[in-house]
Formats: sequence, C-alpha cells, structure tokens
Amino acid sequence: MDTPQNPIADRSALTRFAWLSIAAAVATIVMKFIAYIMTGSVGLLSDAIESIVNLAGALMALGMLTLAAQPADAKHAFGHSKAEYFSSVVEGLLILVAASGIAYTAIDRIMHPRPLEQVGIGVVVCGVASAVNWVVARVLMKAARAHNSITLEADSRHLMTDVWTSAGVILGVGLVALSGWTMIDPIVALLVAGNIVWTGVGLVRRSVDGLMDVVLPDEEQQLIEKVMVKYREKGVDFHALRTRQAASHRFISVHMLVPGDWTVHDAHHMAENFEGDLRAELGDALVSTHLEPIDDDNSFHDIYEK
Repeated sequence: MDTPQNPIADRSALTRFAWLSIAAAVATIVMKFIAYIMTGSVGLLSDAIESIVNLAGALMALGMLTLAAQPADAKHAFGHSKAEYFSSVVEGLLILVAASGIAYTAIDRIMHPRPLEQVGIGVVVCGVASAVNWVVARVLMKAARAHNSITLEADSRHLMTDVWTSAGVILGVGLVALSGWTMIDPIVALLVAGNIVWTGVGLVRRSVDGLMDVVLPDEEQQLIEKVMVKYREKGVDFHALRTRQAASHRFISVHMLVPGDWTVHDAHHMAENFEGDLRAELGDALVSTHLEPIDDDNSFHDIYEK
C-alpha cells in the first residue's frame, strides 16, 4: 500500500537564498581583490580566489534548486530532488580546486618572497568581506535545516570555509606586519588550503552517499524503530525495512505483518495509522507499506538480506 507524501513547501522559494549567496560572492570578490592589490599578500589572493569559487558554487546551487523544485512528471515519478546532490558534489569539487590553486600560489610565494604593503587597510577590507560571508552563511544554514536542503547546507559550509580562510589570512598578515617575517603569509595560506580540502572531501562524500541511496541516519532509523515497537504491541510485526533520502525527501518502505483473520478494512487502517505516526516523527516522508499475513510462511520469502 502506498501513501502519498504530505505536501512539501514550495522548493522554488529556496532560490532566493541562492541569489543571496551570489550577491555575497560578488561583493566579497570585489573587496578581497582590492585588499590583495593594496597589500600584495598571497594569503589575501588565496582568499579572493576562494570567493570566485563561492560564486561558481552559488550559481550551480541556483540552477539545481530551480531544477529540484520542479514537480514529478512522467519520466521522474519521484520528483527532481536528487538534483541538489549534483550541486553539492560540484561545490565540493570546486572547493578542492580552490585549495589546489591556493597551495600552488603559496608555494610560489615561499620560493619568491615579497614584502607586504598597506597591511592595515587591506586587513580591514578583508574583515568586512568576511563579516558579509559569516552573516550569509548563518542565514543559509538556518534555511538548510528548516527545509532539509543539502544544496543550501553545502553553500553555507562553503561560505564558512571562506570565513575561516579570511580569519587565518588576517592573522597571517597581522603577524607579518608585527614580525616582518614574510614567510608567515604563504604558510598560513597552505594551512588554509588544508582546511578547505577537509571541507570539500566531506561535502563530496555526503553527496555521493545521497546519490547511492544510502539509508537514513541512525537517529532517524531509531525513530522508525520506536514507532514499530508501539505497533508490535498491537499485534503486528514488520520486516524488509528499506530507507533512503533524496535531498529533502525521505522514502521508507516496509512490510507489515498482520494476523491472518483481520479484515482488509482493519489492516488498512492499522497501516494508515502507522504511516501517519512515522511522518509525525520524521516530518515529510513517502511511506510505502506492504500488508502480509503473519501466519503465512510465504510472507517471509522477500526479507532483505544484509
């Protein structure tokens, strides 16, 4: 038995957050390149490069959120929500590309050191750009959690790596100004590149898991089991539980074993109540239950073997 999913908020409304990210990226690119031109800091240059990657990621997010918002059709009966994973994969890969560019630039500066100029003004400009990214990242993460959007989460985490990049760069430039040791600047840039790689790998891993239909997280599996325990006390049992998630959509399939002498009416209502309780625990989900008699050996032939 299949139960239609509860109505989900219009995903097209999420594109406004992508536009916010695009605006922030454009603004910070301008500010950070101004800071680099004024100081000549390779750290600030690496920060500006990452902001370009932020812009590319935000544009990708806009496209994929627009696609994911399209309703189900004849060729995509389960909707287009998996498009969000493509965005987060690309964004993760862009983060890795940015890290490579930063590392290359830093190594070149280690081999060819040069003094920094107008450090104070450059740091202030970079600090303002970092503050913009921090505010936008918080807004995006709040929206990501509210709407269960991995695209907005990826964009938020990307912006937060930019914030940490800027913090590290500002620290490095400040230490150079205080100590006069120019080597600190490229060393900080290399450390920043390592942190960015860690974030990028994590995003790609999560996105691949989504594309490979990995099961729901353990805490959500435990919520499902809690509901099952309540219904086992009513004389039914379950097997062949399968779960997956496609961006904002959760899919749950399970076989419900009911006493053979129950009427179709009674079994159907029990299944409907079970599915409603699952959605109450997990939020919006598409739940499919298959009714079987508990006293028939054939009911157990299709148990999924792990």
